[in-house]
Parts: sequence; C-alpha cells; structure tokens
Amino acid sequence: MGTTEIIEQALKLKASERSLLIDLLHRSLDKPDPEIDRVWREEAMRRVTAYDEGRLECVSMEEAFRDM
Repeated sequence: MGTTEIIEQALKLKASERSLLIDLLHRSLDKPDPEIDRVWREEAMRRVTAYDEGRLECVSMEEAFRDM
C-alpha cells in the first residue's frame, strides 16, 4: 500500500481515530537524541558556572522578551 492509499484510508477514519493516528505519528517523530541532550546539558552548565562566577549578566524575562 502506497502513501496515497494510506492517506485515503486514514481520511475515512472517525475523528477520534484520526486524532489517535496523528498522535502516534507525531510521537514517532519526536524521539530524543542523547547527543543533543548531552550538548545542551553541557551548555547549560557552562552558563550556570559563568553566572555563578560573575562572568555572565542576566536580564529579566520581561526585558528579554521585550527585545525580541
């Protein structure tokens, strides 16, 4: 069965079944990547250390979002 046929069959499902299918498909794409998690964890620790040592200045959340 090809992609087009799968889509056609999926569109015939009840709304609740389509919702479940969407959720399952989305979860299959949202897999954690241990390497990315490791890199971000290291970066977060570098930033916390820099802040604790006074090498990094912080701004309030309001100020950060205002500048966006």
